[in-house]
Amino acid sequence: MSRQDSIWNRVDWLLITLFFVLVIFGWLNIYAVGYDAEQVQSIFSFDLNSGKQLIWIAGSVVLIIVIMIIDFRFFDSFAYYIYAGFIFMLILVLLFGTEIAGNKSWFVLGPMRLQPSEFTKFATALAVAKFFSTRNVRLDQFSGQIQSAWIVLLPIVLIVMQGDVGTAMVFLSFIFVYYREGLPTYYLIIGTSAIAIFILTLLIEPLYLTIAVVVLGVLLIAFFNKRKKYIVMVIAGVVGVIGVIGSVDYLISDVLKPHQQNRIKALINPDADPLGFGWNVTQSKIAIGSGGSFGKGFLEGTQTKFDFVPEQSTDFIFCTIGEEHGWMGSFILIILFLGLLLRILFIAERQKGNFARIYGYAVACIFFVHFGINIGMTIGLFPVAGIPLPFFSYGGSSLWSFTILLFVLIKLDAHRMQVLTR
Repeated sequence: MSRQDSIWNRVDWLLITLFFVLVIFGWLNIYAVGYDAEQVQSIFSFDLNSGKQLIWIAGSVVLIIVIMIIDFRFFDSFAYYIYAGFIFMLILVLLFGTEIAGNKSWFVLGPMRLQPSEFTKFATALAVAKFFSTRNVRLDQFSGQIQSAWIVLLPIVLIVMQGDVGTAMVFLSFIFVYYREGLPTYYLIIGTSAIAIFILTLLIEPLYLTIAVVVLGVLLIAFFNKRKKYIVMVIAGVVGVIGVIGSVDYLISDVLKPHQQNRIKALINPDADPLGFGWNVTQSKIAIGSGGSFGKGFLEGTQTKFDFVPEQSTDFIFCTIGEEHGWMGSFILIILFLGLLLRILFIAERQKGNFARIYGYAVACIFFVHFGINIGMTIGLFPVAGIPLPFFSYGGSSLWSFTILLFVLIKLDAHRMQVLTR
């Protein structure tokens, strides 16, 4: 038996099957978005997004073959070089990239557009895995937290400078990897609390919210009485919360761009301007709700056909699933994604080496955030953030980056028994 044959015998075929099922299902839905009953075109037509997506799918197959041929040690040995290369690409796109939809995140090469930030997720996952598998860093100590934070913060800063806040948010998912490697729980509590306070500040008058926080703080101080340690913590907490409340208006008014401000407004009250900034979310929910239990049928979505939902083949592809396949189709899709995530976590846990295990957790976190935020924004639970649904949203950069993320893990997993003897 040849070396390559043995590799294919050791790969996780369940994960590969889930990948191809999701890719094919996504391709069919991209065709449904562009389908016109009065001018029927083949799903393979290059005049439609489905035909163009097929080229990206074919490219993904080539990438899969290349990944399987490369020595598995390559990803460990060259992790920092790959990371540095894509950081350099993020700098180049700031200088020479093309601005599309308010974000200077793209290289345009004739008919092809590439978004380096999509591939930087993969590079950062490699760098994080390399760092924690080779450095004796203690994340329960502040020095260790500072040493490791730069790996994620650097791409976040560069991507925010491009104007792509949505993609930058995805990199925050690495906090779960850090937590898995020993980051104290209170960081998650602080982060979750800050997000909750941010949302409350948008829903409640800041002055009333500040008064409520101060009153709660006074009551807690009275409760703890003479226990100075807890009193200091309460005072610090109250000051921190008031700081977050006070920063929300500045962040929205002076930091976010007008279209990003409108996305926040649409999340809070889409009915305030249903024909303006609330249009996307309102029409998205109408499309999903109109599908009922079993949907209108493949290629029968009226909201899709009359272009009521903008960007439906990319950010809002889930609307097509909800409208044409209904609650049942949406449920099946969610089950498929949950199966993908659980399988990735299972594979991460069975690794013999730290590098592959940490990388596996990074892959799971990236997929989870993409999946959760994309579906959440189509049903009005999150602001529209321009985050694609893995394997479904039209576009080559996202499909290729997700393919690379997944199949590098599959490659590492296929060699997990060799890690101890190399």
